[in-house]
Amino acid sequence: MLTRRSAFHAVVAGMLTGTTNASTASQGRLKQSVARWCYQKMTLDDLAKEGARIGLKGIDLISHQEWPIVQKYGLMPAMTPGAGTIADGLNRKENHERLEREFRENIEHAAAAGVPNVITFSGNRRGLPDDIGLDNTVAGLNRVKKLAEDKGVTICLELLNSKVDHKDYQCDHTAWGVEVIKHVDSPRVKLLYDIYHMQIMEGDVIRTIRDNIQHIAHFHTGGVPGRHEIDGTQELNYHAVAKAIADAGYQGYTAHEFVPTWKDPIKSLEEAYEIFTV
Repeated sequence: MLTRRSAFHAVVAGMLTGTTNASTASQGRLKQSVARWCYQKMTLDDLAKEGARIGLKGIDLISHQEWPIVQKYGLMPAMTPGAGTIADGLNRKENHERLEREFRENIEHAAAAGVPNVITFSGNRRGLPDDIGLDNTVAGLNRVKKLAEDKGVTICLELLNSKVDHKDYQCDHTAWGVEVIKHVDSPRVKLLYDIYHMQIMEGDVIRTIRDNIQHIAHFHTGGVPGRHEIDGTQELNYHAVAKAIADAGYQGYTAHEFVPTWKDPIKSLEEAYEIFTV
């Protein structure tokens, strides 16, 4: 019987050309990043050092106080705090004044450091109809889109699943998120398309990405089910997804946001880098 690791390598062998050593792999067409929270047992300095060795270009979801730690290794803070929380976000007008203050502070920090993206959320429904939540989210983003445009920073509204991980979250389908982006109509307000979350909610990931790439500024990965490695033990062919993203002309960052299960989590990250090298 194949072990988990040998089964994975059997799958990858048919995907990849050239070496399977991440430290010597081709850089490929995609700028890869990693989410900090998935590697909490490591110091940020160690994660950045290993990420740079592997070939990553960024680290996601770190505060501005931590940016110098990753920048010294030539890495970009690719996705950073913007405003709101998953449960409490833009879909309620009573939040808008507070969220505008958060956006203004964090966009100023990002612009000063050349950081490209800040994250935001719709918030949970709590009985709010989707059409009202959409209108409110658009209104909240309209308050800050000019600042984002003037500063050259992109606000990214994250798509999350409401089936497994974030019950009641409103921005839980690509179509809803795209409608928000179309109504705001700014080159600096786009979606964070989390592949893990959208595979759970709707599937048809490659077609959806191709059809909506102009509205997407950032990607996150994660294996389904469980948000673990993106290898041959889960249901998506992530190498094919990576190729579709690259073929669509995407120029942003793609961050690995899975919780490693392997004894050596950096080896797990190396394998993810190889899968996404296209």
